[in-house]
Amino acid sequence: MVRDSRNNEPKRKGGLGRGIEALFEDAPKPEVEEVEEIEELSLADIRPNPYQPRKNFDDKSLKELSDSIKENGVFQPIIVRKSVAGYEIIAGERRFRASKLAKKKTIPAIIRDFDEAQMMEVAVLENLQREDLSPLEEAQAYEMLQKNLGLTQAEVSKRMGKSRPYIANYLRLLTLPQKAKRLLQHGELSMGQARTLLGLKDKDQIDPLAKKVVKEGIPVRKLEALVSAMNEKATTQVKPKNKKSAFIRASEQRLADVFGSNVNISEGKKGKGHLSIDFESTEDLNRILQILGIDLDD
Repeated sequence: MVRDSRNNEPKRKGGLGRGIEALFEDAPKPEVEEVEEIEELSLADIRPNPYQPRKNFDDKSLKELSDSIKENGVFQPIIVRKSVAGYEIIAGERRFRASKLAKKKTIPAIIRDFDEAQMMEVAVLENLQREDLSPLEEAQAYEMLQKNLGLTQAEVSKRMGKSRPYIANYLRLLTLPQKAKRLLQHGELSMGQARTLLGLKDKDQIDPLAKKVVKEGIPVRKLEALVSAMNEKATTQVKPKNKKSAFIRASEQRLADVFGSNVNISEGKKGKGHLSIDFESTEDLNRILQILGIDLDD
Protein backbone atom coordinates (compact mmCIF):
# COMPACT_ATOMS: atom_id res chain seq x y z
CA MET A 1 0.00 0.00 0.00
CA VAL A 2 1.15 3.52 -0.76
CA ARG A 3 0.30 6.10 1.92
CA ASP A 4 0.48 9.85 1.27
CA SER A 5 2.47 11.38 4.13
CA ARG A 6 0.91 14.76 3.39
CA ASN A 7 -2.60 13.73 4.54
CA ASN A 8 -2.02 10.14 5.77
CA GLU A 9 -4.65 8.86 3.34
CA PRO A 10 -4.16 5.53 1.50
CA LYS A 11 -3.25 5.99 -2.12
CA ARG A 12 -3.45 3.46 -4.92
CA LYS A 13 -0.23 2.48 -6.65
CA GLY A 14 0.60 4.26 -9.88
CA GLY A 15 0.37 2.87 -13.38
CA LEU A 16 3.81 1.37 -14.02
CA GLY A 17 2.07 -1.80 -15.16
CA ARG A 18 2.23 -5.53 -14.57
CA GLY A 19 5.42 -5.84 -16.65
CA ILE A 20 7.53 -3.89 -14.16
CA GLU A 21 6.01 -5.60 -11.12
CA ALA A 22 6.78 -8.97 -12.70
CA LEU A 23 10.49 -8.15 -12.60
CA PHE A 24 10.49 -8.40 -8.84
CA GLU A 25 7.78 -10.97 -8.20
CA ASP A 26 10.34 -13.55 -7.05
CA ALA A 27 11.54 -11.31 -4.26
CA PRO A 28 10.63 -12.43 -0.71
CA LYS A 29 7.17 -11.17 0.24
CA PRO A 30 6.89 -9.46 3.62
CA GLU A 31 4.43 -10.94 6.08
CA VAL A 32 3.01 -7.48 6.76
CA GLU A 33 1.89 -5.24 3.89
CA GLU A 34 4.58 -2.67 3.20
CA VAL A 35 3.60 0.97 3.51
CA GLU A 36 5.29 3.50 1.24
CA GLU A 37 5.06 7.18 2.02
CA ILE A 38 4.83 9.97 -0.48
CA GLU A 39 7.25 12.77 0.29
CA GLU A 40 7.59 16.25 -1.13
CA LEU A 41 11.16 16.44 -2.47
CA SER A 42 12.98 19.49 -3.73
CA LEU A 43 13.37 19.42 -7.51
CA ALA A 44 16.88 20.78 -7.01
CA ASP A 45 17.84 17.55 -5.20
CA ILE A 46 16.66 15.25 -8.00
CA ARG A 47 18.59 14.09 -11.06
CA PRO A 48 17.31 12.18 -14.14
CA ASN A 49 17.77 8.43 -14.45
CA PRO A 50 21.22 7.92 -16.04
CA TYR A 51 19.78 4.89 -17.87
CA GLN A 52 16.79 6.73 -19.35
CA PRO A 53 16.52 5.36 -22.91
CA ARG A 54 14.34 8.22 -24.15
CA LYS A 55 16.57 11.06 -25.36
CA ASN A 56 13.95 13.30 -26.94
CA PHE A 57 10.96 14.75 -25.07
CA ASP A 58 8.22 16.33 -27.17
CA ASP A 59 8.17 20.06 -26.33
CA LYS A 60 4.46 20.48 -27.08
CA SER A 61 3.25 17.62 -24.86
CA LEU A 62 5.71 18.67 -22.13
CA LYS A 63 4.25 22.21 -22.21
CA GLU A 64 0.71 20.80 -21.99
CA LEU A 65 1.66 18.71 -18.96
CA SER A 66 3.38 21.72 -17.42
CA ASP A 67 0.21 23.81 -17.81
CA SER A 68 -1.82 21.03 -16.19
CA ILE A 69 0.62 20.83 -13.27
CA LYS A 70 0.40 24.60 -12.77
CA GLU A 71 -3.37 24.30 -12.53
CA ASN A 72 -3.85 20.97 -10.74
CA GLY A 73 -0.49 19.85 -9.36
CA VAL A 74 1.16 16.42 -9.86
CA PHE A 75 -1.41 13.65 -9.36
CA GLN A 76 0.95 10.67 -9.60
CA PRO A 77 4.19 10.78 -7.59
CA ILE A 78 7.47 10.04 -9.30
CA ILE A 79 9.64 7.17 -8.03
CA VAL A 80 13.22 7.86 -6.97
CA ARG A 81 16.11 6.25 -5.15
CA LYS A 82 18.64 7.84 -2.85
CA SER A 83 22.03 8.55 -4.37
CA VAL A 84 25.32 9.94 -3.14
CA ALA A 85 24.00 13.47 -3.57
CA GLY A 86 20.21 13.73 -3.47
CA TYR A 87 17.99 11.42 -5.51
CA GLU A 88 17.88 9.75 -8.93
CA ILE A 89 14.64 9.23 -10.85
CA ILE A 90 13.54 5.64 -11.36
CA ALA A 91 10.28 6.51 -13.13
CA GLY A 92 8.58 9.81 -13.91
CA GLU A 93 11.16 11.98 -15.66
CA ARG A 94 8.50 13.61 -17.83
CA ARG A 95 6.58 14.78 -14.73
CA PHE A 96 9.89 15.99 -13.27
CA ARG A 97 10.72 18.03 -16.39
CA ALA A 98 7.20 19.45 -16.62
CA SER A 99 7.28 20.47 -12.94
CA LYS A 100 10.53 22.36 -13.49
CA LEU A 101 8.97 24.02 -16.53
CA ALA A 102 6.01 25.00 -14.35
CA LYS A 103 8.45 26.70 -11.91
CA LYS A 104 7.55 24.29 -9.10
CA LYS A 105 9.98 23.92 -6.20
CA THR A 106 8.96 20.43 -5.02
CA ILE A 107 7.37 17.27 -6.40
CA PRO A 108 5.63 14.31 -4.69
CA ALA A 109 7.85 11.23 -4.74
CA ILE A 110 8.12 7.67 -3.45
CA ILE A 111 11.61 6.60 -2.38
CA ARG A 112 12.60 3.01 -3.18
CA ASP A 113 15.78 1.01 -2.68
CA PHE A 114 16.67 -0.03 -6.25
CA ASP A 115 20.02 -1.25 -7.53
CA GLU A 116 21.56 -0.37 -10.92
CA ALA A 117 20.09 -3.38 -12.73
CA GLN A 118 16.58 -2.65 -11.48
CA MET A 119 16.90 1.01 -12.49
CA MET A 120 17.86 0.03 -16.02
CA GLU A 121 15.06 -2.48 -16.46
CA VAL A 122 12.38 -0.22 -15.03
CA ALA A 123 13.51 2.71 -17.20
CA VAL A 124 13.25 0.57 -20.34
CA LEU A 125 9.98 -1.13 -19.37
CA GLU A 126 8.24 2.08 -18.36
CA ASN A 127 8.99 3.68 -21.73
CA LEU A 128 8.11 0.55 -23.71
CA GLN A 129 4.74 0.27 -21.97
CA ARG A 130 4.02 3.94 -22.67
CA GLU A 131 5.29 3.53 -26.28
CA ASP A 132 7.41 6.65 -25.82
CA LEU A 133 10.58 5.41 -27.52
CA SER A 134 11.62 5.88 -31.13
CA PRO A 135 12.77 2.67 -32.89
CA LEU A 136 16.41 3.74 -32.53
CA GLU A 137 16.00 4.56 -28.83
CA GLU A 138 14.36 1.17 -28.28
CA ALA A 139 17.27 -0.55 -30.04
CA GLN A 140 19.78 1.38 -27.90
CA ALA A 141 17.86 0.39 -24.77
CA TYR A 142 18.15 -3.32 -25.63
CA GLU A 143 21.85 -2.87 -26.38
CA MET A 144 22.32 -1.13 -23.02
CA LEU A 145 20.68 -4.04 -21.18
CA GLN A 146 22.93 -6.49 -23.01
CA LYS A 147 26.15 -4.62 -22.34
CA ASN A 148 25.56 -3.26 -18.84
CA LEU A 149 23.85 -6.33 -17.40
CA GLY A 150 25.80 -8.90 -19.41
CA LEU A 151 22.61 -10.39 -20.86
CA THR A 152 22.33 -12.55 -23.94
CA GLN A 153 19.81 -11.66 -26.60
CA ALA A 154 17.61 -14.53 -25.38
CA GLU A 155 17.69 -13.17 -21.83
CA VAL A 156 16.77 -9.68 -23.01
CA SER A 157 13.81 -11.05 -24.99
CA LYS A 158 12.60 -13.01 -21.94
CA ARG A 159 12.85 -10.06 -19.55
CA MET A 160 11.21 -7.65 -21.97
CA GLY A 161 8.47 -10.08 -23.00
CA LYS A 162 9.47 -9.85 -26.67
CA SER A 163 10.42 -12.55 -29.20
CA ARG A 164 14.07 -13.06 -30.09
CA PRO A 165 13.52 -12.04 -33.75
CA TYR A 166 11.83 -8.85 -32.49
CA ILE A 167 14.86 -7.96 -30.37
CA ALA A 168 17.25 -8.97 -33.18
CA ASN A 169 15.50 -6.75 -35.71
CA TYR A 170 15.73 -3.73 -33.40
CA LEU A 171 19.39 -4.34 -32.58
CA ARG A 172 20.10 -4.57 -36.28
CA LEU A 173 19.01 -0.93 -36.66
CA LEU A 174 22.19 0.05 -34.82
CA THR A 175 24.21 -1.07 -37.86
CA LEU A 176 22.64 1.68 -40.03
CA PRO A 177 25.03 4.42 -41.19
CA GLN A 178 24.79 7.72 -39.30
CA LYS A 179 22.69 9.72 -41.79
CA ALA A 180 20.06 6.98 -42.00
CA LYS A 181 20.08 6.72 -38.19
CA ARG A 182 19.31 10.43 -37.89
CA LEU A 183 16.40 10.13 -40.32
CA LEU A 184 15.04 7.22 -38.29
CA GLN A 185 15.51 9.05 -34.99
CA HIS A 186 13.63 12.11 -36.26
CA GLY A 187 10.75 10.01 -37.57
CA GLU A 188 11.45 10.71 -41.24
CA LEU A 189 12.16 7.01 -41.84
CA SER A 190 9.84 4.34 -40.47
CA MET A 191 10.96 1.12 -38.80
CA GLY A 192 9.84 -0.84 -41.88
CA GLN A 193 11.73 1.42 -44.27
CA ALA A 194 14.90 1.23 -42.14
CA ARG A 195 14.76 -2.58 -41.99
CA THR A 196 14.30 -2.75 -45.76
CA LEU A 197 17.29 -0.47 -46.34
CA LEU A 198 19.42 -2.85 -44.29
CA GLY A 199 18.73 -5.47 -46.96
CA LEU A 200 20.98 -3.63 -49.41
CA LYS A 201 24.09 -5.67 -50.13
CA ASP A 202 26.10 -2.54 -50.94
CA LYS A 203 26.01 -0.73 -47.59
CA ASP A 204 27.39 2.45 -49.17
CA GLN A 205 24.06 2.82 -50.98
CA ILE A 206 21.98 2.97 -47.77
CA ASP A 207 22.38 6.69 -47.00
CA PRO A 208 21.69 7.90 -50.57
CA LEU A 209 18.66 5.61 -50.87
CA ALA A 210 17.40 6.67 -47.41
CA LYS A 211 17.51 10.31 -48.56
CA LYS A 212 15.59 9.35 -51.73
CA VAL A 213 12.99 7.49 -49.66
CA VAL A 214 12.33 10.55 -47.49
CA LYS A 215 12.30 12.98 -50.40
CA GLU A 216 9.94 10.92 -52.56
CA GLY A 217 7.91 9.29 -49.76
CA ILE A 218 8.62 5.77 -51.04
CA PRO A 219 6.43 3.20 -49.17
CA VAL A 220 7.87 -0.04 -47.78
CA ARG A 221 6.50 -2.35 -50.50
CA LYS A 222 7.89 -0.21 -53.30
CA LEU A 223 11.18 0.12 -51.41
CA GLU A 224 11.44 -3.67 -51.05
CA ALA A 225 11.13 -4.04 -54.82
CA LEU A 226 13.72 -1.28 -55.35
CA VAL A 227 16.21 -2.91 -52.94
CA SER A 228 15.67 -6.30 -54.56
CA ALA A 229 16.32 -4.82 -58.02
CA MET A 230 19.48 -3.04 -56.81
CA ASN A 231 20.78 -6.25 -55.22
CA GLU A 232 19.95 -8.25 -58.36
CA LYS A 233 21.78 -5.73 -60.52
CA ALA A 234 24.84 -5.80 -58.25
CA THR A 235 24.89 -9.61 -58.30
CA THR A 236 24.44 -9.79 -62.07
CA GLN A 237 27.35 -7.43 -62.59
CA VAL A 238 29.56 -9.88 -60.68
CA LYS A 239 28.42 -13.09 -62.38
CA PRO A 240 25.34 -14.49 -64.13
CA LYS A 241 22.85 -16.03 -61.78
CA ASN A 242 19.89 -18.36 -62.24
CA LYS A 243 16.56 -16.88 -61.20
CA LYS A 244 15.51 -18.14 -57.77
CA SER A 245 12.25 -19.96 -57.23
CA ALA A 246 9.44 -18.41 -55.18
CA PHE A 247 10.10 -21.04 -52.49
CA ILE A 248 13.79 -20.07 -52.18
CA ARG A 249 12.99 -16.34 -52.07
CA ALA A 250 10.33 -16.91 -49.38
CA SER A 251 12.76 -19.08 -47.40
CA GLU A 252 15.42 -16.34 -47.54
CA GLN A 253 12.93 -13.75 -46.27
CA ARG A 254 11.71 -16.02 -43.46
CA LEU A 255 15.28 -16.74 -42.31
CA ALA A 256 16.21 -13.05 -42.60
CA ASP A 257 13.35 -12.22 -40.21
CA VAL A 258 14.55 -14.83 -37.72
CA PHE A 259 18.22 -13.83 -37.79
CA GLY A 260 17.77 -10.10 -38.40
CA SER A 261 20.41 -10.35 -41.18
CA ASN A 262 20.55 -10.89 -44.93
CA VAL A 263 20.30 -14.56 -45.87
CA ASN A 264 21.27 -16.02 -49.24
CA ILE A 265 20.32 -19.49 -50.49
CA SER A 266 21.88 -20.77 -53.70
CA GLU A 267 20.72 -23.98 -55.34
CA GLY A 268 23.31 -26.41 -56.64
CA LYS A 269 23.14 -29.62 -58.57
CA LYS A 270 21.49 -32.85 -57.38
CA GLY A 271 19.48 -31.05 -54.70
CA LYS A 272 22.52 -29.65 -52.95
CA GLY A 273 22.86 -25.95 -52.16
CA HIS A 274 24.55 -23.26 -50.11
CA LEU A 275 23.17 -21.15 -47.24
CA SER A 276 24.91 -17.97 -46.05
CA ILE A 277 24.01 -15.47 -43.31
CA ASP A 278 25.52 -11.98 -43.42
CA PHE A 279 26.93 -10.30 -40.31
CA GLU A 280 28.36 -6.82 -39.80
CA SER A 281 30.87 -7.43 -36.99
CA THR A 282 32.08 -9.95 -34.43
CA GLU A 283 29.36 -8.68 -32.08
CA ASP A 284 26.76 -9.24 -34.80
CA LEU A 285 28.10 -12.77 -35.37
CA ASN A 286 27.77 -13.50 -31.64
CA ARG A 287 24.16 -12.29 -31.85
CA ILE A 288 23.44 -14.79 -34.64
CA LEU A 289 25.16 -17.60 -32.74
CA GLN A 290 22.94 -16.84 -29.73
CA ILE A 291 19.84 -17.21 -31.92
CA LEU A 292 21.18 -20.60 -33.05
CA GLY A 293 21.73 -21.57 -29.41
CA ILE A 294 25.50 -21.82 -29.86
CA ASP A 295 27.60 -20.76 -26.88
CA LEU A 296 31.32 -20.83 -27.68
CA ASP A 297 32.14 -20.46 -23.98
CA ASP A 298 30.75 -23.91 -23.21
